[in-house]
Amino acid sequence: MTKCQNCGKKPIMSTTRVLLRGHYNPTARGRRYPNLQWARMDGKRVKICTDCIKTLNKNSSFATR
Repeated sequence: MTKCQNCGKKPIMSTTRVLLRGHYNPTARGRRYPNLQWARMDGKRVKICTDCIKTLNKNSSFATR
């Protein structure tokens, strides 16, 4: 599972601008994954991204332990 259960953040394809590497360089594209961690939400153990964990802890409506 590579999708946040709270916000729906999922992997994206990203490119980097590689200079002076020749005309054809297929290695510039890569997949970027969200930083998912196991946490307890509503009594269940789910994988949510760290941005959601920080936001929910800040709003004090969520406890990760």
